[in-house]
Amino acid sequence: MDPFATGLLTLLCGRSTKITGELLKKPKSYVAVIRFKHPIDDEEILGLVSKMQGEIYNVPPKESAVKIQVRSREITRSDLIQTEEGGRVHLISIDCEAGTYIRTLIRDLGLLSGNECELLELHRSSSGSLNDQMSCTMQQLADAVFLWREHDDPRGLSRLLAPVETVLDDMPRVIIKDGAVAALSHGAPLARPGIVSVPKGLPIGSVVLLSSLKGEAVAIAELSVESDKISEMKTGQVATPKTVIMQPGNYPQTWSKE
Repeated sequence: MDPFATGLLTLLCGRSTKITGELLKKPKSYVAVIRFKHPIDDEEILGLVSKMQGEIYNVPPKESAVKIQVRSREITRSDLIQTEEGGRVHLISIDCEAGTYIRTLIRDLGLLSGNECELLELHRSSSGSLNDQMSCTMQQLADAVFLWREHDDPRGLSRLLAPVETVLDDMPRVIIKDGAVAALSHGAPLARPGIVSVPKGLPIGSVVLLSSLKGEAVAIAELSVESDKISEMKTGQVATPKTVIMQPGNYPQTWSKE
């Protein structure tokens, strides 16, 4: 994010770092303060903002850490919230696909209007199902860690930390038996006898969250068969784990090593 940006930054720790790739794919929401070189009325800015919706080209700025090339990103919503300073300064909100550069969007607003536009402030209000009301300051985090390390008081951290399932709650969820949890935590594929329930209508290759009966995230997996056909099966592999989240040993081993 830009140095002047504020808002939600999700931090992962321990085994949850395994889902970094999934976290980076989550859609984002922003609130931006922009300023035009010359005043622009609400009707015109509303028209410009409406053109920012849908699939658009979004070229990373030269200051970015990624390769600068033409690419497309999906803007699901963009609204004008407020106008100040005689029509020069505007507050807008944007819901977008991960990897969208807001600085580029604002620059393009200026190009579309023929009226130079700059990004003054940027606030990330959400990332996936997480929002800024769930966040804390770095000072609050540091204080909580200090209390835990120096005074053996975990209450502060307990209030700040969220389970990894919170980040993955928008994924299709396949519920599995305890025996399957133990096997999957060692990297084994998911077989039909280990399934309790599965969502309908998922095609082959769908990425799903394998969850225990207690709601614990076990692994992120890819379906090997259509979900609607699983009920007809008695044996066979139905999913291959891509990322194993559950630590081995949490569930007792139910198979022989011989």
